[in-house]
Amino acid sequence: MTKEFIDIIKELIDGKDSVLLQDKISKLHPADIAELCSELDIEEARFLYRQLDNEKAADALTEMDEDLRNELLEELPSEAIAKRFVNYMDTDDAVEIIRDMDEDKQEEVLAHIKDIEQAGDIVDLLQYDEDTAGGLMSTEMVVVNKNWSMPECLKEMRRQAEDLDDIYYIYVVDDDERLCGLFPLTKMVTSPSVSKVKHVMNTKVVSVDVDTPIDEVTLLIEKYNLVAIPVVDKINRLVGQITVDDVMDEVREQTEHDQQLTAGLAQDVESDDSVLQQTRARLPWLVIGMLGGIGSSMLLGCFSKTLGSHPEMALFIPLLAGMGGNVGVQSSAIAVQGLANNSLDRNHIFRHVLKELSVALVNATTLSACIYIYNILVYGVSDMITLAVPLSLFVVIMFASAFGTFIPLVLDKMDINPAVATGPFIQIVNDISGTTFYMVISMMLSSLFV
Repeated sequence: MTKEFIDIIKELIDGKDSVLLQDKISKLHPADIAELCSELDIEEARFLYRQLDNEKAADALTEMDEDLRNELLEELPSEAIAKRFVNYMDTDDAVEIIRDMDEDKQEEVLAHIKDIEQAGDIVDLLQYDEDTAGGLMSTEMVVVNKNWSMPECLKEMRRQAEDLDDIYYIYVVDDDERLCGLFPLTKMVTSPSVSKVKHVMNTKVVSVDVDTPIDEVTLLIEKYNLVAIPVVDKINRLVGQITVDDVMDEVREQTEHDQQLTAGLAQDVESDDSVLQQTRARLPWLVIGMLGGIGSSMLLGCFSKTLGSHPEMALFIPLLAGMGGNVGVQSSAIAVQGLANNSLDRNHIFRHVLKELSVALVNATTLSACIYIYNILVYGVSDMITLAVPLSLFVVIMFASAFGTFIPLVLDKMDINPAVATGPFIQIVNDISGTTFYMVISMMLSSLFV
């Protein structure tokens, strides 16, 4: 969306030119309208929204940034929210909006929904944890009975499809609403009209329980190349479906959250957040980093005599600390990625750790040999530092690799997001440990080179 177009929209809003504004935005996709609103101040966005028909306004609201959406809704009465937005939304989108409201506001909005069945579905979905399949699913889908004939099935499919924007799969259930399979549309054309659905349905169907975590749902959709996945209750009754677009939204949010954790942000933060919000997100890890630096300086103070005798040792402290941090972050990132995409077998953790240590052994040997050759050329064979630095580097790399691999695995076992192990945490620990190893090894070798 160009700056020129945004400026034109702002001029029309300032001039209260509703007719021309409606003409300009009439052909925009709901996602584009949501993006446009993010470029306007809140009063401009509210004026623009009043120019939209109810259906497009509801679609654009679901595409909108959560903070902006809440700002738009906070001054609207509950009746207006229900009649202008919720009545035109799928249940999963309506739940996402209503979930952010306080309990009293939720009850008021639900009371004004004209479709009692939709209101009941929303109430049911609000009971589920938002990070589970039940909290993300929608109840809009096409469902047929396995005992129906082809003509009966076709008639019912047409009736149900009238209220849907998209049809991903047609689900087959028995008389007790339990999921039995999928109905392939090609069979509608090729099968005799006397055939029953149960004779042509595909019984190989991948489904998830209402309590299945969203990350597991995502892995299943990716693994089996699905565009939607049915959700069942504890006795296998079909209660809803999750579509791939909803999953992608969740994946994006989780990825952004993990990236911020990796970068050392204590909470979710956006570029347009206030100075106070951004400070609260950044300051905790910066304080921890500062404390780590103080710890390193105190360690160096304990070895001031050794540094006084060999001042050239200080030249290699940044090298060792930096290498330890880099190796640790690399190892932890691989572990976190493996846990996230399920490529790391949790039943064979030892195999993964052994593989990482094998890689670390090759890297440590290669880099230590390089720095040893460099030190011989610069300091000579008889200088203590010639041997102390490569030995320390070897130990630092091995420790950093083991620590960076092991910590995410431990956190995963404790049901803690392993992304918290990456970035600043690994960097700080490896800085301190690297300095300690260097000083201790140097002290041990100093007596040999007197």
